[in-house]
Amino acid sequence: MSNEARQHRFSPAKGACDILLIRHGETQAAKRGEMFPMIDGQGDPALRPEGETQAIAVGERLKSEAIHAIYVTTMQRTHQTAAPLAAALGITPRVEPDLREVFLGDWDGGEFRFRAAENDPAFLRAREKECWGELPNAETFVELQTRVVRGLRRIADAHPDQLVAVVVHGGVVGAALSHVTGARNFGFNGADNGSISRIVIHGDQMTLRGFNDVAHL
Repeated sequence: MSNEARQHRFSPAKGACDILLIRHGETQAAKRGEMFPMIDGQGDPALRPEGETQAIAVGERLKSEAIHAIYVTTMQRTHQTAAPLAAALGITPRVEPDLREVFLGDWDGGEFRFRAAENDPAFLRAREKECWGELPNAETFVELQTRVVRGLRRIADAHPDQLVAVVVHGGVVGAALSHVTGARNFGFNGADNGSISRIVIHGDQMTLRGFNDVAHL
């Protein structure tokens, strides 16, 4: 019997999936009177130069990790953010549609940014009630969170005992970590562009291991 007992060190349980949730880099600015390119009814802006720099930094940070798979959403900003890491690891990213950004209804395509900056009453209600459904014809928080959790569980089921990088969106990070921790709906909104959060999924159990790591930026 040992005479010493060291402190516990966390390690994922057998069969668990270790997921790095990466928010995409900064995107092009919205312009009055011009909608972003659209995909399936949602705004699909590309990265701006600062976002491309953030993507490179993410790739440099994670290229030495034992990542088995990379996932992106249907939106080009996640593909562009994942590209440096994918190239470094020689991995072709897979698409998980359920992890696309929250649908902002009538304000999707860029209008949301102006409404938020102007403190539109509907935006203020959404922030107060912590539900995107306060915006005209937008997805509710529950609808967003339900599909986000479904997408993450699908990834976890496909990658037991593996580390996976998943490039997503700010609203998705917020919805995921709210579910993982039981926090209020918008408790984890505001993850920085290019930030890395971390969750471990083992069956029905989800554990938060990190939020908004920006040491590489």
